[in-house]
Amino acid sequence: MVTAVATFVCMCIRWGIYCFQNDLPFFSMETLTFVLQSFIFAITVIVCAVPEGLPLAVTISLAYSSNDMAKKKNLVKQLHASETMGGAHEICSDKTGTLTENRMSVQEIYTGKKTYEGERNLEFKTAKNAPLVRDAVVLNSSARVEFSDKANKKVVKGNVTEKGMLMYLQEAGLDLET
Repeated sequence: MVTAVATFVCMCIRWGIYCFQNDLPFFSMETLTFVLQSFIFAITVIVCAVPEGLPLAVTISLAYSSNDMAKKKNLVKQLHASETMGGAHEICSDKTGTLTENRMSVQEIYTGKKTYEGERNLEFKTAKNAPLVRDAVVLNSSARVEFSDKANKKVVKGNVTEKGMLMYLQEAGLDLET
Protein backbone atom coordinates (compact mmCIF):
# COMPACT_ATOMS: atom_id res chain seq x y z
CA MET A 1 0.00 0.00 0.00
CA VAL A 2 2.81 2.40 0.89
CA THR A 3 4.58 1.67 -2.38
CA ALA A 4 1.38 2.20 -4.36
CA VAL A 5 0.68 5.54 -2.66
CA ALA A 6 4.30 6.64 -3.12
CA THR A 7 4.12 5.68 -6.82
CA PHE A 8 0.88 7.65 -7.27
CA VAL A 9 2.29 10.74 -5.51
CA CYS A 10 5.56 10.59 -7.51
CA MET A 11 3.67 10.30 -10.82
CA CYS A 12 1.45 13.29 -9.91
CA ILE A 13 4.50 15.37 -8.92
CA ARG A 14 6.18 14.39 -12.19
CA TRP A 15 3.05 15.49 -14.12
CA GLY A 16 2.99 18.80 -12.23
CA ILE A 17 6.65 19.44 -13.12
CA TYR A 18 5.93 18.51 -16.76
CA CYS A 19 2.98 20.95 -16.87
CA PHE A 20 5.08 23.71 -15.24
CA GLN A 21 8.01 23.25 -17.70
CA ASN A 22 5.80 23.22 -20.80
CA ASP A 23 3.43 26.00 -19.68
CA LEU A 24 0.41 23.69 -19.77
CA PRO A 25 -2.68 24.38 -17.67
CA PHE A 26 -2.64 22.21 -14.58
CA PHE A 27 -6.42 21.87 -14.29
CA SER A 28 -7.42 20.36 -17.63
CA MET A 29 -8.93 17.22 -19.10
CA GLU A 30 -5.43 15.99 -19.94
CA THR A 31 -4.42 16.28 -16.26
CA LEU A 32 -7.55 14.43 -15.14
CA THR A 33 -6.75 11.61 -17.62
CA PHE A 34 -3.17 11.39 -16.33
CA VAL A 35 -4.30 11.31 -12.67
CA LEU A 36 -6.77 8.53 -13.51
CA GLN A 37 -4.04 6.56 -15.32
CA SER A 38 -1.69 7.09 -12.35
CA PHE A 39 -4.38 5.83 -9.97
CA ILE A 40 -4.94 2.72 -12.11
CA PHE A 41 -1.18 2.14 -12.18
CA ALA A 42 -1.04 2.39 -8.36
CA ILE A 43 -3.88 -0.15 -8.06
CA THR A 44 -1.97 -2.42 -10.48
CA VAL A 45 1.07 -2.23 -8.20
CA ILE A 46 -1.09 -3.40 -5.26
CA VAL A 47 -2.72 -6.19 -7.28
CA CYS A 48 0.67 -7.47 -8.44
CA ALA A 49 2.41 -7.14 -5.08
CA VAL A 50 -0.11 -8.98 -2.90
CA PRO A 51 -0.07 -12.37 -4.66
CA GLU A 52 3.70 -12.22 -5.10
CA GLY A 53 4.34 -11.43 -1.43
CA LEU A 54 1.81 -13.88 0.01
CA PRO A 55 3.93 -17.06 -0.36
CA LEU A 56 6.90 -15.28 1.17
CA ALA A 57 4.82 -14.05 4.12
CA VAL A 58 3.35 -17.53 4.70
CA THR A 59 6.79 -19.18 4.53
CA ILE A 60 8.28 -16.68 6.98
CA SER A 61 5.40 -17.11 9.46
CA LEU A 62 5.65 -20.92 9.24
CA ALA A 63 9.42 -20.74 9.78
CA TYR A 64 8.91 -18.63 12.91
CA SER A 65 6.26 -21.02 14.25
CA SER A 66 8.43 -24.09 13.62
CA ASN A 67 11.33 -22.32 15.35
CA ASP A 68 9.11 -21.64 18.38
CA MET A 69 8.02 -25.28 18.43
CA ALA A 70 11.64 -26.42 18.23
CA LYS A 71 12.34 -24.43 21.41
CA LYS A 72 9.58 -26.50 23.05
CA LYS A 73 11.31 -29.72 21.88
CA ASN A 74 8.85 -30.34 19.03
CA LEU A 75 10.65 -31.17 15.78
CA VAL A 76 8.97 -29.95 12.58
CA LYS A 77 10.45 -31.51 9.44
CA GLN A 78 8.02 -29.94 6.96
CA LEU A 79 6.90 -26.33 7.38
CA HIS A 80 3.33 -26.90 6.21
CA ALA A 81 2.87 -29.49 8.97
CA SER A 82 2.77 -26.73 11.61
CA GLU A 83 -0.08 -25.05 9.70
CA THR A 84 -1.96 -28.35 9.54
CA MET A 85 -1.42 -29.10 13.23
CA GLY A 86 -2.57 -25.58 14.13
CA GLY A 87 -6.11 -26.69 13.28
CA ALA A 88 -5.97 -29.84 15.43
CA HIS A 89 -8.08 -29.91 18.57
CA GLU A 90 -7.23 -33.39 19.85
CA ILE A 91 -4.20 -35.60 19.24
CA CYS A 92 -4.53 -39.34 19.82
CA SER A 93 -1.70 -41.82 19.81
CA ASP A 94 -1.49 -45.51 20.44
CA LYS A 95 0.79 -47.53 22.69
CA THR A 96 3.46 -47.84 20.00
CA GLY A 97 4.74 -44.39 20.86
CA THR A 98 3.85 -42.75 17.57
CA LEU A 99 4.22 -39.29 19.08
CA THR A 100 6.83 -40.17 21.71
CA GLU A 101 10.47 -41.20 21.87
CA ASN A 102 9.42 -44.87 21.75
CA ARG A 103 10.31 -45.32 25.43
CA MET A 104 7.48 -46.23 27.75
CA SER A 105 7.62 -45.84 31.51
CA VAL A 106 5.27 -46.72 34.34
CA GLN A 107 3.46 -43.70 35.74
CA GLU A 108 1.47 -45.43 38.48
CA ILE A 109 0.73 -48.89 39.82
CA TYR A 110 -2.42 -49.47 41.80
CA THR A 111 -2.39 -52.61 43.92
CA GLY A 112 -3.61 -53.48 47.38
CA LYS A 113 -5.73 -50.29 47.60
CA LYS A 114 -2.59 -48.17 47.30
CA THR A 115 -1.16 -46.20 44.39
CA TYR A 116 2.59 -46.24 43.75
CA GLU A 117 3.92 -43.49 41.52
CA GLY A 118 6.46 -44.27 38.80
CA GLU A 119 9.27 -42.28 40.40
CA ARG A 120 8.82 -43.92 43.81
CA ASN A 121 9.43 -47.47 42.59
CA LEU A 122 11.49 -48.44 45.66
CA GLU A 123 8.34 -48.21 47.80
CA PHE A 124 6.67 -50.72 45.47
CA LYS A 125 9.20 -53.42 46.41
CA THR A 126 7.71 -53.53 49.92
CA ALA A 127 4.14 -53.81 48.66
CA LYS A 128 2.27 -56.92 49.70
CA ASN A 129 1.33 -57.81 46.11
CA ALA A 130 4.69 -56.90 44.53
CA PRO A 131 5.79 -60.54 43.91
CA LEU A 132 2.40 -61.34 42.36
CA VAL A 133 2.57 -58.30 40.05
CA ARG A 134 6.16 -59.17 39.13
CA ASP A 135 5.24 -62.76 38.26
CA ALA A 136 2.21 -61.66 36.24
CA VAL A 137 4.26 -59.16 34.23
CA VAL A 138 7.26 -61.43 33.66
CA LEU A 139 5.28 -64.54 32.76
CA ASN A 140 2.83 -62.76 30.45
CA SER A 141 5.41 -60.62 28.68
CA SER A 142 7.35 -61.15 25.48
CA ALA A 143 10.04 -58.73 26.71
CA ARG A 144 13.11 -60.20 28.37
CA VAL A 145 16.18 -59.25 30.38
CA GLU A 146 19.48 -60.05 28.65
CA PHE A 147 23.13 -59.52 29.46
CA SER A 148 24.72 -57.03 27.07
CA ASP A 149 28.35 -57.63 26.13
CA LYS A 150 28.82 -54.04 24.97
CA ALA A 151 27.47 -52.31 28.07
CA ASN A 152 28.56 -55.14 30.38
CA LYS A 153 25.22 -54.98 32.21
CA LYS A 154 21.67 -56.30 31.98
CA VAL A 155 19.37 -54.70 29.42
CA VAL A 156 15.68 -55.17 28.74
CA LYS A 157 14.64 -56.05 25.18
CA GLY A 158 11.32 -56.64 23.48
CA ASN A 159 7.95 -54.90 23.18
CA VAL A 160 8.20 -51.24 24.18
CA THR A 161 5.26 -51.25 26.60
CA GLU A 162 6.27 -54.50 28.28
CA LYS A 163 9.86 -53.29 28.37
CA GLY A 164 8.77 -50.23 30.36
CA MET A 165 7.00 -52.43 32.89
CA LEU A 166 9.99 -54.75 33.27
CA MET A 167 12.36 -51.80 33.69
CA TYR A 168 10.13 -50.40 36.44
CA LEU A 169 10.18 -53.72 38.31
CA GLN A 170 13.95 -54.04 37.80
CA GLU A 171 14.56 -50.52 39.14
CA ALA A 172 12.33 -51.36 42.12
CA GLY A 173 14.85 -54.07 42.96
CA LEU A 174 12.63 -57.08 42.22
CA ASP A 175 14.39 -60.19 40.92
CA LEU A 176 13.09 -60.78 37.38
CA GLU A 177 15.29 -63.73 36.46
CA THR A 178 13.88 -66.06 39.09
